[in-house]
Amino acid sequence: MKLPKYDINKYDPKRMMAIPAVLFGLALVIVGITFALTGMPVTPGIDFAGGTAVTIHTDDTKEEIVAFYSGYDLKSIDEGIGSGGYYLKFGPMSNEDMMKFNNYTLSKYPEASIDQIGANFGATLQSQAMWAILFAFIGMAVVVFLAFRKVIPAITVVSAGIADITITAAVMNLVGIELSLATTAALLMLIGYSVDSNILLTTKVLKRQGKLEEKMEGAFRTGIIMTTTTLAAIVAMFIVAFIGQVPTLYSIAAVLIIGLISDIIFTWGFNAGVLRLYLSGSEKSQAMPKQSKKDNAGAKQ
Repeated sequence: MKLPKYDINKYDPKRMMAIPAVLFGLALVIVGITFALTGMPVTPGIDFAGGTAVTIHTDDTKEEIVAFYSGYDLKSIDEGIGSGGYYLKFGPMSNEDMMKFNNYTLSKYPEASIDQIGANFGATLQSQAMWAILFAFIGMAVVVFLAFRKVIPAITVVSAGIADITITAAVMNLVGIELSLATTAALLMLIGYSVDSNILLTTKVLKRQGKLEEKMEGAFRTGIIMTTTTLAAIVAMFIVAFIGQVPTLYSIAAVLIIGLISDIIFTWGFNAGVLRLYLSGSEKSQAMPKQSKKDNAGAKQ
């Protein structure tokens, strides 16, 4: 089985850039709407919005549990916490309502585990998560600029990372994956994956000798093997988490799958298109002085 080849001459670079650019524009709209509604680019989960989490072990069905908590703001109920286990999430409550809720829950499920995250603590976690992502991008940008010392390629690598995170955040909003400590960690991991694939492409194209077509083909072969191998492992984790009903691993795997697919589109579409235009412009600018020298020599003769 032969690996797919990246035929750089087959597509116009501007067309290569068009689809990723449109996806990024749509993602910005979705993220902007979510930010206007929730104050965060992704719908915050209990970790950031505050609320109450309850773990219970019971033979009751999900419908019976939902009926029991009909008077409370039950956000979600997940299965798989051990045998007959359920993990319930509720919206924020006042201290008085929380006391009543605890008594109400323990009256039927005396061994239930109840954890509350206050709105103020959730806001603190929000701030820390945003700062973590911001510092990750700043660190990435500094390393990229030091590595290449060329403005356009460096900006393209950083832009690809921003686009990957933005598109992933938009898809998370569409499919209902909330922002939690676990998914924040997954987003930070995506920054590393994005930078890795884009630096691979940029390094092979800028710092190696040979024809552009050959360098692009070699970079694509190496990059696609790296990304698809990682993607396959994460898909396996996603399937195991889905079957075993492990919400945290399921969310992390889902975010990484979305992000890696986005990274493939943006790296080998937008970034490759930008580099092709950039190198074509550089070759023309280098050829012009040579041509002018020949013309001057002919004029003297």
